Amino acid sequence: MKQAKLPITYLQAASDHWTRHEGEIITETPVSLTVNSEVWLTFMCTPVDLEAMAVGFLFNEGMISSMDEVESVHLCASGDNIDVWLNHAAEKPEKWRRTSGCTGGFTAVEEGAGVEYPALNGAALPASQVTELIVKLFEAQQLYRESGGVHTSGLSDGQRIVAVAEDIGRHNTLDKLAGRYLMERISLPRKVILTTGRISSEMLQKSARMGAGVVASRTSPSSLSIESANRLGITLIGYARRNRFNIYTHPERIIFPDTQGMTTDQPAESAALANKR
Repeated sequence: MKQAKLPITYLQAASDHWTRHEGEIITETPVSLTVNSEVWLTFMCTPVDLEAMAVGFLFNEGMISSMDEVESVHLCASGDNIDVWLNHAAEKPEKWRRTSGCTGGFTAVEEGAGVEYPALNGAALPASQVTELIVKLFEAQQLYRESGGVHTSGLSDGQRIVAVAEDIGRHNTLDKLAGRYLMERISLPRKVILTTGRISSEMLQKSARMGAGVVASRTSPSSLSIESANRLGITLIGYARRNRFNIYTHPERIIFPDTQGMTTDQPAESAALANKR
Protein backbone atom coordinates (compact mmCIF):
# COMPACT_ATOMS: atom_id res chain seq x y z
CA MET A 1 0.00 0.00 0.00
CA LYS A 2 1.28 3.45 -0.90
CA GLN A 3 2.10 5.91 1.87
CA ALA A 4 0.78 9.49 2.09
CA LYS A 5 4.27 10.82 2.80
CA LEU A 6 7.79 9.58 2.20
CA PRO A 7 11.12 10.14 4.03
CA ILE A 8 13.67 12.32 2.24
CA THR A 9 17.09 13.87 2.78
CA TYR A 10 17.54 17.44 1.63
CA LEU A 11 20.04 20.30 1.84
CA GLN A 12 19.03 23.57 3.44
CA ALA A 13 21.07 26.45 2.06
CA ALA A 14 21.82 29.81 3.65
CA SER A 15 23.82 32.66 2.12
CA ASP A 16 27.17 31.24 3.22
CA HIS A 17 26.61 27.56 4.15
CA TRP A 18 24.35 24.55 3.88
CA THR A 19 23.14 21.83 6.24
CA ARG A 20 21.76 18.35 5.64
CA HIS A 21 18.31 17.50 7.01
CA GLU A 22 15.99 14.51 7.23
CA GLY A 23 12.30 15.06 6.65
CA GLU A 24 9.14 13.90 4.94
CA ILE A 25 7.57 14.91 1.63
CA ILE A 26 3.97 14.52 0.49
CA THR A 27 3.27 11.72 -1.99
CA GLU A 28 1.82 12.44 -5.42
CA THR A 29 0.79 9.32 -7.29
CA PRO A 30 -1.45 8.22 -10.18
CA VAL A 31 -4.52 6.22 -9.17
CA SER A 32 -7.01 5.02 -11.78
CA LEU A 33 -10.77 4.80 -11.37
CA THR A 34 -12.56 1.76 -12.77
CA VAL A 35 -16.36 1.82 -12.94
CA ASN A 36 -18.25 -1.38 -13.75
CA SER A 37 -15.03 -2.93 -15.09
CA GLU A 38 -14.20 0.03 -17.38
CA VAL A 39 -11.27 2.36 -16.67
CA TRP A 40 -12.58 5.93 -16.64
CA LEU A 41 -9.63 8.16 -15.77
CA THR A 42 -6.50 8.53 -13.65
CA PHE A 43 -6.32 10.85 -10.65
CA MET A 44 -3.10 12.51 -9.53
CA CYS A 45 -3.56 12.44 -5.79
CA THR A 46 -2.31 11.74 -2.29
CA PRO A 47 -3.00 8.07 -1.44
CA VAL A 48 -5.33 8.49 1.54
CA ASP A 49 -9.14 8.16 1.61
CA LEU A 50 -9.04 6.83 -1.96
CA GLU A 51 -12.30 4.88 -1.75
CA ALA A 52 -14.03 8.03 -0.52
CA MET A 53 -12.46 10.03 -3.34
CA ALA A 54 -13.84 7.63 -5.95
CA VAL A 55 -17.35 7.61 -4.50
CA GLY A 56 -17.31 11.39 -4.01
CA PHE A 57 -16.11 11.98 -7.55
CA LEU A 58 -18.97 9.92 -8.98
CA PHE A 59 -21.40 11.81 -6.73
CA ASN A 60 -20.05 15.21 -7.71
CA GLU A 61 -20.23 14.24 -11.38
CA GLY A 62 -23.90 13.34 -10.96
CA MET A 63 -23.33 9.63 -11.66
CA ILE A 64 -24.77 8.58 -8.29
CA SER A 65 -26.93 10.28 -5.66
CA SER A 66 -26.45 7.92 -2.70
CA MET A 67 -24.58 4.84 -1.49
CA ASP A 68 -27.66 2.78 -2.34
CA GLU A 69 -26.39 2.82 -5.93
CA VAL A 70 -22.95 1.47 -5.01
CA GLU A 71 -22.58 -2.31 -4.88
CA SER A 72 -18.91 -2.23 -3.88
CA VAL A 73 -15.83 -0.02 -3.81
CA HIS A 74 -12.40 -1.59 -3.48
CA LEU A 75 -8.82 -0.31 -3.53
CA CYS A 76 -6.51 -2.84 -5.15
CA ALA A 77 -3.59 -4.25 -3.16
CA SER A 78 -1.02 -2.19 -5.10
CA GLY A 79 -2.95 0.99 -4.31
CA ASP A 80 -3.06 2.25 -7.90
CA ASN A 81 -6.68 1.45 -8.85
CA ILE A 82 -10.06 1.98 -7.21
CA ASP A 83 -12.66 -0.49 -8.48
CA VAL A 84 -16.27 0.68 -8.16
CA TRP A 85 -19.30 -1.43 -9.06
CA LEU A 86 -22.69 0.26 -9.34
CA ASN A 87 -26.06 -1.47 -9.37
CA HIS A 88 -26.91 0.29 -12.63
CA ALA A 89 -25.22 1.09 -15.90
CA ALA A 90 -23.03 4.21 -16.02
CA GLU A 91 -21.85 5.69 -19.29
CA LYS A 92 -18.28 6.92 -19.33
CA PRO A 93 -18.19 10.55 -20.50
CA GLU A 94 -16.83 10.96 -24.01
CA LYS A 95 -14.43 13.65 -22.89
CA TRP A 96 -13.13 15.09 -19.64
CA ARG A 97 -12.59 18.80 -19.12
CA ARG A 98 -9.37 19.67 -17.34
CA THR A 99 -10.02 21.78 -14.25
CA SER A 100 -7.88 24.60 -12.93
CA GLY A 101 -5.38 24.51 -10.13
CA CYS A 102 -2.59 22.46 -8.62
CA THR A 103 -2.30 18.98 -10.19
CA GLY A 104 -5.57 19.80 -11.94
CA GLY A 105 -8.59 17.58 -11.99
CA PHE A 106 -11.22 16.31 -14.37
CA THR A 107 -14.93 16.87 -14.81
CA ALA A 108 -17.54 16.14 -17.45
CA VAL A 109 -20.04 18.55 -15.88
CA GLU A 110 -20.64 21.79 -17.74
CA GLU A 111 -21.16 24.90 -15.64
CA GLY A 112 -24.79 25.25 -14.57
CA ALA A 113 -26.04 22.06 -16.20
CA GLY A 114 -26.22 18.30 -15.84
CA VAL A 115 -26.13 17.97 -12.04
CA GLU A 116 -28.88 18.51 -9.50
CA TYR A 117 -28.03 20.65 -6.47
CA PRO A 118 -29.94 20.07 -3.22
CA ALA A 119 -31.90 22.86 -1.58
CA LEU A 120 -29.76 24.98 0.69
CA ASN A 121 -30.42 25.52 4.37
CA GLY A 122 -30.81 29.26 4.89
CA ALA A 123 -29.85 29.24 8.58
CA ALA A 124 -27.68 32.20 9.51
CA LEU A 125 -24.20 31.86 10.94
CA PRO A 126 -22.55 34.28 13.42
CA ALA A 127 -19.42 35.94 12.03
CA SER A 128 -17.47 34.83 15.09
CA GLN A 129 -18.33 31.22 14.31
CA VAL A 130 -16.83 31.52 10.84
CA THR A 131 -13.46 32.54 12.26
CA GLU A 132 -13.65 29.79 14.90
CA LEU A 133 -14.29 27.18 12.21
CA ILE A 134 -11.30 28.40 10.20
CA VAL A 135 -9.11 27.97 13.28
CA LYS A 136 -10.49 24.44 13.74
CA LEU A 137 -9.69 23.66 10.10
CA PHE A 138 -6.10 24.81 10.55
CA GLU A 139 -5.81 22.67 13.69
CA ALA A 140 -7.11 19.63 11.77
CA GLN A 141 -4.31 19.78 9.14
CA GLN A 142 -2.47 16.66 10.23
CA LEU A 143 -0.67 15.82 6.95
CA TYR A 144 0.16 19.48 6.37
CA ARG A 145 1.83 19.74 9.77
CA GLU A 146 3.87 16.61 9.10
CA SER A 147 4.99 17.24 5.53
CA GLY A 148 3.43 20.39 4.08
CA GLY A 149 2.40 20.54 0.44
CA VAL A 150 -1.27 19.57 0.80
CA HIS A 151 -4.67 21.22 0.84
CA THR A 152 -7.23 20.57 3.55
CA SER A 153 -11.01 20.81 3.35
CA GLY A 154 -13.57 20.28 6.06
CA LEU A 155 -17.32 19.68 6.30
CA SER A 156 -19.03 21.41 9.20
CA ASP A 157 -22.50 21.79 10.66
CA GLY A 158 -21.65 25.37 11.60
CA GLN A 159 -20.48 24.41 15.09
CA ARG A 160 -17.93 21.65 14.63
CA ILE A 161 -15.98 20.02 11.83
CA VAL A 162 -17.41 16.56 11.23
CA ALA A 163 -15.13 15.39 8.38
CA VAL A 164 -11.70 16.43 7.07
CA ALA A 165 -9.89 15.51 3.86
CA GLU A 166 -6.33 16.26 2.74
CA ASP A 167 -4.75 15.93 -0.68
CA ILE A 168 -2.15 17.48 -2.95
CA GLY A 169 -5.06 18.51 -5.22
CA ARG A 170 -7.66 20.86 -3.82
CA HIS A 171 -10.38 19.35 -6.05
CA ASN A 172 -9.61 15.92 -4.61
CA THR A 173 -10.26 17.14 -1.08
CA LEU A 174 -13.88 17.95 -1.93
CA ASP A 175 -14.35 14.61 -3.69
CA LYS A 176 -12.99 12.90 -0.58
CA LEU A 177 -15.34 14.93 1.63
CA ALA A 178 -18.33 14.05 -0.56
CA GLY A 179 -17.34 10.39 -0.44
CA ARG A 180 -17.11 10.38 3.33
CA TYR A 181 -20.42 12.22 3.51
CA LEU A 182 -22.08 9.40 1.56
CA MET A 183 -20.16 6.41 2.89
CA GLU A 184 -20.55 7.42 6.54
CA ARG A 185 -24.14 8.51 5.90
CA ILE A 186 -23.56 11.85 7.59
CA SER A 187 -26.73 13.85 8.17
CA LEU A 188 -26.40 17.57 8.95
CA PRO A 189 -29.08 20.24 9.39
CA ARG A 190 -26.65 22.80 7.94
CA LYS A 191 -23.58 22.32 5.78
CA VAL A 192 -20.52 24.58 5.69
CA ILE A 193 -17.51 23.81 3.50
CA LEU A 194 -14.12 25.09 4.63
CA THR A 195 -10.98 24.81 2.53
CA THR A 196 -7.42 26.04 2.27
CA GLY A 197 -7.60 26.01 -1.53
CA ARG A 198 -8.70 28.66 -3.98
CA ILE A 199 -12.43 28.51 -4.84
CA SER A 200 -12.67 27.98 -8.59
CA SER A 201 -15.97 27.32 -10.38
CA GLU A 202 -15.39 23.56 -10.07
CA MET A 203 -14.78 23.82 -6.33
CA LEU A 204 -17.99 25.81 -6.00
CA GLN A 205 -19.92 23.20 -8.00
CA LYS A 206 -18.67 20.38 -5.78
CA SER A 207 -19.64 22.33 -2.65
CA ALA A 208 -23.09 23.07 -4.07
CA ARG A 209 -23.56 19.39 -4.89
CA MET A 210 -23.13 18.64 -1.18
CA GLY A 211 -25.71 21.30 -0.33
CA ALA A 212 -23.34 23.73 1.38
CA GLY A 213 -24.97 27.07 2.16
CA VAL A 214 -21.62 28.62 3.16
CA VAL A 215 -18.26 28.04 1.46
CA ALA A 216 -15.20 29.59 3.08
CA SER A 217 -11.62 29.57 1.84
CA ARG A 218 -8.28 30.68 3.23
CA THR A 219 -7.58 32.26 -0.15
CA SER A 220 -9.50 33.84 -3.00
CA PRO A 221 -12.52 32.90 -5.11
CA SER A 222 -12.50 33.19 -8.90
CA SER A 223 -14.84 35.38 -10.93
CA LEU A 224 -16.82 32.35 -12.14
CA SER A 225 -17.20 30.97 -8.63
CA ILE A 226 -18.63 34.30 -7.48
CA GLU A 227 -21.12 34.25 -10.35
CA SER A 228 -22.13 30.67 -9.54
CA ALA A 229 -22.44 31.30 -5.80
CA ASN A 230 -24.60 34.34 -6.42
CA ARG A 231 -26.89 32.35 -8.73
CA LEU A 232 -27.11 29.29 -6.46
CA GLY A 233 -27.69 31.26 -3.26
CA ILE A 234 -24.40 30.30 -1.59
CA THR A 235 -22.58 32.59 0.82
CA LEU A 236 -19.03 32.70 -0.55
CA ILE A 237 -16.22 33.73 1.81
CA GLY A 238 -12.57 34.27 0.94
CA TYR A 239 -9.34 35.21 2.68
CA ALA A 240 -10.68 33.77 5.93
CA ARG A 241 -8.31 34.20 8.85
CA ARG A 242 -8.51 33.95 12.62
CA ASN A 243 -10.01 37.43 12.95
CA ARG A 244 -11.38 38.52 9.56
CA PHE A 245 -12.79 37.41 6.23
CA ASN A 246 -14.32 38.79 3.02
CA ILE A 247 -17.89 38.04 1.93
CA TYR A 248 -18.47 38.02 -1.83
CA THR A 249 -22.07 36.78 -2.17
CA HIS A 250 -25.22 36.51 -0.06
CA PRO A 251 -23.98 38.28 3.09
CA GLU A 252 -27.46 38.00 4.63
CA ARG A 253 -26.50 34.57 5.99
CA ILE A 254 -23.77 36.05 8.25
CA ILE A 255 -24.79 37.71 11.52
CA PHE A 256 -22.73 40.42 13.22
CA PRO A 257 -23.05 41.54 16.86
CA ASP A 258 -24.74 44.84 15.97
CA THR A 259 -26.96 43.51 13.17
CA GLN A 260 -29.45 40.75 12.49
CA GLY A 261 -27.72 39.77 9.26
CA MET A 262 -27.23 41.82 6.14
CA THR A 263 -29.91 42.40 3.57
CA THR A 264 -29.74 40.63 0.25
CA ASP A 265 -29.32 43.93 -1.61
CA GLN A 266 -26.31 45.05 0.44
CA PRO A 267 -23.13 45.05 -1.68
CA ALA A 268 -20.61 42.35 -0.87
CA GLU A 269 -18.00 45.08 -0.43
CA SER A 270 -19.92 46.41 2.57
CA ALA A 271 -20.02 42.97 4.12
CA ALA A 272 -16.30 42.57 3.69
CA LEU A 273 -15.61 45.93 5.30
CA ALA A 274 -17.86 45.09 8.23
CA ASN A 275 -15.50 42.30 9.16
CA LYS A 276 -12.69 44.83 9.70
CA ARG A 277 -14.45 46.79 12.44
